[in-house]
Amino acid sequence: MKHKHKHSFMVWLVALLATISAGTANSQSNTHYTKYVNPFIGTAPLTDPKILGYELPKGWRSWAGLVFPGSSLPNAMVQLSPITEYGSGAGYEYEDNIIYGFTHTNKGHWNLCNIPLLPVSNPGEKFGSHFSHQKESAAPGFYQVYLDDYKVNVSLTSTLRCGYHRYEYEQPNDRQILFDLAKANNKVSSWTIEQDSNRAVQGYQEVGEGKIYFYATLNSDISRIDKQSTYAMLHIGDNSKGPVEVKIALSFVSTANAKENLAKEIGNQSFEAVRAAAHDTWESTLSKIQVKGGTEKERQLFYSSLYRSLLWPVLRSDVNGEYTDTKHQVIKADFQYYTVPSLWDTYRNKDVLLGLISPQVTLDVIKSMKDIGDKTGFIPTFFHGDHAASSITGAYLRGIDNFDVRGTYQLLLKNANVAGGTRPFITEYIQKGYISDPDVKNPHVETKGKAGVSKTLEYAYDDYSLAQLAQRLGDTANYRILMARSKNYRNVFDRSIRFMRGRLDNGDWITPFNPQYPYYEYMFREANAWQVSFYAPHDMKGLVDLYGGPKPFEAKLDSLFTVPWNPSYIARNVETMVGQYCHGNQPDHEAPFAYYFINKPEKSQKMIDYILGHLYGIGDDGLALCGMDDAGEMSSWYVFSALGLYPFSATDPNYLVTVPVFDEVSWTTSNGKQLTIRKPGAGRNLKAIKVNGKALKGYFVSHDLFKQGGTIEVLTK
Repeated sequence: MKHKHKHSFMVWLVALLATISAGTANSQSNTHYTKYVNPFIGTAPLTDPKILGYELPKGWRSWAGLVFPGSSLPNAMVQLSPITEYGSGAGYEYEDNIIYGFTHTNKGHWNLCNIPLLPVSNPGEKFGSHFSHQKESAAPGFYQVYLDDYKVNVSLTSTLRCGYHRYEYEQPNDRQILFDLAKANNKVSSWTIEQDSNRAVQGYQEVGEGKIYFYATLNSDISRIDKQSTYAMLHIGDNSKGPVEVKIALSFVSTANAKENLAKEIGNQSFEAVRAAAHDTWESTLSKIQVKGGTEKERQLFYSSLYRSLLWPVLRSDVNGEYTDTKHQVIKADFQYYTVPSLWDTYRNKDVLLGLISPQVTLDVIKSMKDIGDKTGFIPTFFHGDHAASSITGAYLRGIDNFDVRGTYQLLLKNANVAGGTRPFITEYIQKGYISDPDVKNPHVETKGKAGVSKTLEYAYDDYSLAQLAQRLGDTANYRILMARSKNYRNVFDRSIRFMRGRLDNGDWITPFNPQYPYYEYMFREANAWQVSFYAPHDMKGLVDLYGGPKPFEAKLDSLFTVPWNPSYIARNVETMVGQYCHGNQPDHEAPFAYYFINKPEKSQKMIDYILGHLYGIGDDGLALCGMDDAGEMSSWYVFSALGLYPFSATDPNYLVTVPVFDEVSWTTSNGKQLTIRKPGAGRNLKAIKVNGKALKGYFVSHDLFKQGGTIEVLTK
């Protein structure tokens, strides 16, 4: 239930209209694609048990969405957003009605949400203000909300490394700003703030990853700072009139660097100018892919998904080129340093999309991962698998090659062969061709294990990926070894029941075995046997043969989407079921496309269309997603599937052609060429594909179309 206050609505409305119109009218009149972006999609809870597959236990919130509605540029250091609950992924939950602050970092994985600020007026002992969605708005590079309890209209915008706050207080006296520095999504070990001048403060917040420094200037005098054990309160002098503006920059190096970031990126610019620049950046980025046709909702979901796909990984370098490396040393480099991508999720599609839209970012991300590898001995991964092998090789094979390829390759080889690094249980994997799990009498969802089946499947794909790089670099010996290892997925396939199945250390199949039961890390990683049994994106012909040929494979795949989910099987993140298929999590996201490999594309299209039409932008307000966005992976799945091109094996420089949602797509590639995708008919079943007017044999198109430009025509029936 939303809390309502009888505040001056007209005062708020006038302030809001002034914020929206002043200085940005010319920029906004050129809006073509940002207008379709709704940053609130993914913030609302998913509650429908028919979609989830089960009734949410009391006190649970589905792990769907977990995105933030605040201001950010693409891949920016600063992602400035409201927080309604700490420790809740992105910090903002649409059903909440109290805002506790505005934080400057984000992702959606229960960390970050650093440096919280909150404008207050006549506060009590507890800080936070009620708000309503009727007095809240957001767009790429902009967020606004009215704080009912403090009678303050808040507007936010940002640059790559800076946030810009505008606070319009209705009450001219007792204006304060809370620096709630003991709070963040992860534990704060220490913090400090000090006054640098009568209109500037600086300090840091220290968490597990290190110190996040800030430097902030105000357009009003600071009369005093009250420091308490868990927060600091800035009191604004009564001599200034008009909105209070806070310009704040971050740095992961020093307050001096934060100060320089602020001077270089914002300086004396007005709020309107910074907001207009943010809008124009997003307009330029989103307009690289222009669509015609489709419904209003489909265009909104497409551009909202494209927007969400381009927020992570994020910048960690300062304007002077300095960053703090994995050994906590300050380094100055000739490339931009970025966080490690969420590789378990994003290697499937999002890393490919980032390379197509922002190849320079992808190049710098690769250099950043190698920097970590040089200092730790291994290229890093995220969460599970070794998918830097796919992400880096895929980028290289698509033409992003201006990095130390051989040095990076040697580190990836070490990942694939040396114990104690990126690949747990790699020795067992090499010796046996699979990773076993312990014999557990009565395993349950949270039973600890090796996730041996999932690791075996993923390492096999990673081996294939690295083999492609070995082949390109002329390393024939390792190419042959890795290609042989890429067949290891077959070692966890039980032909007698046609499922991927866990094995014991002695090679026996794990018994008893329930293919419907989901596990976090016993045999499988956040999945059940159904959800991993169609995963061999590098060798689908071999997988079909394992099943006994096209007909048995088709029958099993039909069952994946039709065998009902058991509503008593509840595992967080294993949610949103179409039969046993789980679109709410990543492990089976390739499965809807699998019918292509038995020449039944119409069956794939039926499932793709169902997912696009029923599992994005759902719920009463159309603001829920069917699963955690996972740093853009869920959104990227939508983008590619709606366009009619999917990187089925993200390592390989080709794309599976499906039926696009739109009548025409015009994609301006990174080298300025034009790729056009047309669907002249109204049907949704694929009949034929033409590339530059010639009939295509098979279903895949080459990445060369992005290099040279061209036309894909998708004919339907």
